[in-house]
Amino acid sequence: MDLSVVVPVFNEADNIRPLLEEIRAALEGRFDYEVIYVDDGSRDATLTQLRDCRYEFPRLRILSHAASCGQSAAIRSGVRAAHAPWIATLDGDGQNDPADIPPLWARLRADQGSPPLWLIAGWRRQRRDSAAKRLASRVANGVRRRLLGDDTPDTGCGLKLFRRDVFLELPDFDHMHRFLPALVQRAGGRVVSVTVNHRPRARGQSKYGVFDRLWVGIVDLCGVAWLQRRAQRPLVSEVDAE
Repeated sequence: MDLSVVVPVFNEADNIRPLLEEIRAALEGRFDYEVIYVDDGSRDATLTQLRDCRYEFPRLRILSHAASCGQSAAIRSGVRAAHAPWIATLDGDGQNDPADIPPLWARLRADQGSPPLWLIAGWRRQRRDSAAKRLASRVANGVRRRLLGDDTPDTGCGLKLFRRDVFLELPDFDHMHRFLPALVQRAGGRVVSVTVNHRPRARGQSKYGVFDRLWVGIVDLCGVAWLQRRAQRPLVSEVDAE
């Protein structure tokens, strides 16, 4: 299997089928892939919709949290269950475009740089959100880039492509998905950002307030900076017996 697509969802019943149809249209015939939806304790008909789609979309796998544990926990559950060595993540609200996954894959396969490319992060240059959300995101990204120096313009984009084994070795904490570039760089890998499409939300309601991205995770931001300062990556070689 080439690719596992992990989609965390919370109360996104109306977006399940449309997004699944788009994923299939983008990937079928191009990849050997699976789609793993992780229902993070939804209180609407999300899980019912997923079950109804299971026979129509044979590549679909469904995981369910008994209670909501947050987006980072849902992503980790999906990555743990995945069968492929590479993971693509999408937000479940339909604002990420699955048609961007093949270009990210092509960028990965064409790369010959060093250190190894372990993460491709989507970059929403043209955000289709309210002016207030765009401003809050710009401020939050600026603070993060200044403190962490991760040289990633948009860590909040849900569309990412990364190595499964690398992800599972990263520190596990709430909101860690927002710090993936810095954590991957700390582990010794390289990160590139690629422009992707961003679409207005057509169905359902946003799960974040305008300033959530700015204020939530300030403690986590300081914690990641602490981890960066104490990172050690020794060069290890095995010594043959004489």
